[in-house]
Amino acid sequence: MEFVTLNNGLKMPKLGYGVYQVSKEECERCVSDALEIGYRHIDTAQAYFNEAEVGRAVKVSGIKRDELFITTKVWISNYGYDKTKASVYRSLELMGLDYLDLMLLHQPFSDYYGAYRALEDLQTEGVLKSIGVSNFYPRVLADLVGFNRVVPQVNQVEVNPLHQQVDAHAVMDKLNVQIEAWAPFGEGRSGMFTNEVLQKVGTKHGKSVAQVILRYLMQRNVVALAKSTHKERMQENFNIFDFTLDDVDMKTIAALDTKNSLFFDHASVDAVDLFVKFTKAVGENLQ
Repeated sequence: MEFVTLNNGLKMPKLGYGVYQVSKEECERCVSDALEIGYRHIDTAQAYFNEAEVGRAVKVSGIKRDELFITTKVWISNYGYDKTKASVYRSLELMGLDYLDLMLLHQPFSDYYGAYRALEDLQTEGVLKSIGVSNFYPRVLADLVGFNRVVPQVNQVEVNPLHQQVDAHAVMDKLNVQIEAWAPFGEGRSGMFTNEVLQKVGTKHGKSVAQVILRYLMQRNVVALAKSTHKERMQENFNIFDFTLDDVDMKTIAALDTKNSLFFDHASVDAVDLFVKFTKAVGENLQ
């Protein structure tokens, strides 16, 4: 495993297992499989509705707590200082944990200032080892850094070969915020797994397209979350530390960047409307 060192000195595994869209029925089994394979970085969220299942898998694994890096995220309907604090403790209760290695604000909307200041205080109290944000585009990230006392340790954003976030990554590096990728495979959109360029690089190294993508991100110092419900795919995604992409490979893959999201632009007015609807739906179901 490779690691990054966050701006608070904490080491974070560069490859994690994410449980977005993993059902409650499958989640405990999937996380247990991932831990058995060797993953030590697990990422969930309040809005995924599977925190309890992640916690159960961690408990039965027998792995020492200090060997694991566990992340979850506060949903928008829990923003605001008091609500955020209460929701963090609820997440801990659901997961059966005394602390979290990383807590993120899931989206850059609503009262993220009040929510972030709650995370700052919980970090000071030791409940949260690290704090950060998710989907914060450069302007709002710079704003948050400029007017709060703690620089976020992490910003989790969409990063994949077709949307590489080069400019945003540069801003994060300048601000000393670690970039982390959700949807590194783009959920297979735009023919990601059949892309001829990625297939050619994979053939050169005897690796799959998924392995090439993850290796590319590792070499760009991007933490990545690989998700699969199939154990053999989890193992494949984990086997990326025995090869290196050369400069030609890196430049070839860099040229695939379209600079456009495969999902939605968080900085757009349409995204606000979309997340107003999401938040109503998610908020009604939060535990």
